[in-house]
Amino acid sequence: MPRAYDQAASLHPSFSGTTMTTRDLTTSADLTGHDKGTGALRSRRPEYVDYLPPCNDACPAGENIQAWLALAQNGEYEQAWHELVKNNPLPSVHGRVCYHPCESVCNRALTDSAVSIRAVERFLGDLAMEKGWTYECPTEKSGKKVLVVGAGPSGLSAAYHLTRLGHSVEIREAGPVAGGMIHFGIPAYRMPRAELQAEIQRIVDMGVTITLNHRVDDVLAEKEAGGFAAVFVAVGAHISKKIDIPTRVAGKIFDAVSFLSDAHSGEPLKIGRRVAIYGGGNTAMDAARTAKRLGAEEAMIIYRRDRGSMPAHDFEAEEAIEEGVKINWLRTIKEIDRTTFKVEVMKLDDDGRPTPTGEIETLEADSLILAVGQDTDTAFLEKVAGIEFKDDHTVIVDPNMMTGHTGIFAGGDMVPSERSVTIAVGHGKHAARHIDAFLRRSVYARGPRHELIGHEKLHLWFRTYAPKREQTKLPLDERGSGFDEIVKNLSEAEAQFEAKRCLSCGNCFECDGCYGACPEDAIIKLGPGNRYRFNYDACTGCAVCYEQCPCHAIDMVPEPGFDEHGR
Repeated sequence: MPRAYDQAASLHPSFSGTTMTTRDLTTSADLTGHDKGTGALRSRRPEYVDYLPPCNDACPAGENIQAWLALAQNGEYEQAWHELVKNNPLPSVHGRVCYHPCESVCNRALTDSAVSIRAVERFLGDLAMEKGWTYECPTEKSGKKVLVVGAGPSGLSAAYHLTRLGHSVEIREAGPVAGGMIHFGIPAYRMPRAELQAEIQRIVDMGVTITLNHRVDDVLAEKEAGGFAAVFVAVGAHISKKIDIPTRVAGKIFDAVSFLSDAHSGEPLKIGRRVAIYGGGNTAMDAARTAKRLGAEEAMIIYRRDRGSMPAHDFEAEEAIEEGVKINWLRTIKEIDRTTFKVEVMKLDDDGRPTPTGEIETLEADSLILAVGQDTDTAFLEKVAGIEFKDDHTVIVDPNMMTGHTGIFAGGDMVPSERSVTIAVGHGKHAARHIDAFLRRSVYARGPRHELIGHEKLHLWFRTYAPKREQTKLPLDERGSGFDEIVKNLSEAEAQFEAKRCLSCGNCFECDGCYGACPEDAIIKLGPGNRYRFNYDACTGCAVCYEQCPCHAIDMVPEPGFDEHGR
């Protein structure tokens, strides 16, 4: 085993080679395999290929993550940012609030740890604001106007992409500020408002009109009056779900969305010394942490399931617990009498569902915050012919994001889907492409996708231990006094190091491994950015280049006239 591997293991006790996607450089030659294709008659030949990396596949916004990481690792930050915003106009926002599903599937995790993609995205987004980089806009206009209802992430994304496609866009927003649930539902310690508004302003600067304090009640009337050729409706989930709790004498009860919004606006909120939060999602965690910052001595979450079943992400719960939030798992509120809460202890059945035990506990709290989920107000669309709804009042759309009424599209929280900022931004982009096709009387069809590449297909012949750079956090003793941002940005050196950790899964990054390994000099370099080509007159089909390529950007294919068995 190579010495570097031993050194890594001794320096880092947690380092384990058993899970690494790798093999020794000095493994014995497979003589039974190398005879295929070599000799006087070649039966298989190498071809350069492109696979779909799992990070790209997992991104709801459809970012080409591998491409912008490659540019960032070379220090080409502005080019990296432009590559990023081809798909997502809010990188500074996503670099803070996205739940990074891309990192959950990163093949690098099988070597040491996943690439911190979100942190690099934030670095690029913040750098763009610092440097004043602007979007590229088309010089030719289509002459078509599109109305967007709602200035949340989905509406902003749709407006951005439609503008880049040459259309004129106006967003009409019922609230006093753009940003939707990013602004009203995510506390400033996670999403500072200055960065949010700066990215929104960049969209305005490219020509998008945002009209605030304008509630759209009659979509068809506004469409006709404004001369809009199409409408994209993206109303966020601002309405807290109702829950029936027997109450003798009601105390102070808040809904989580209004509570978080009022807390940010500076509204005086008399929540008392002890605050109970009912729910187990990310909003419940944010409400509890916000209550602590508003002066509550104790904030306790009551949730009817166990931790493994909670909808909140693990890091959200961990940070809440770090800040002193108490979580009462497997508890449900049965009755409220002023400040006294009777809660029933639950247990999980064989299917993992919570069932009552009959055991009652008593808790004391001065106020209750309900965080049991949100709904969207889609009632204003009920009078539009052809639009249909699910039982939960979400709007049914076809694969093109169009509702049952021609020319009216919908996305974000108001359509049946998982809910997150990144998914909403992806909906906006997807809808924009179909709206553009609709306006041009054509059909948008996404091109074919490459085959997904898993870690088992990589040929990592090198050993490495370069775990990700962790973002620093505001010390615990400084968090309770305000809403200062908790997670800090990476430095340039850290961001570039993190970008360089990308394995470029399935796509050539010009490492020269094939070029140096070929015994026949059959590989020709085409210059930086142009990769290589094979000289098949010299190639013997020995597959050394295939085995040497760490990212599996080369496949061995049957020579024309031969089958996969070399016959």
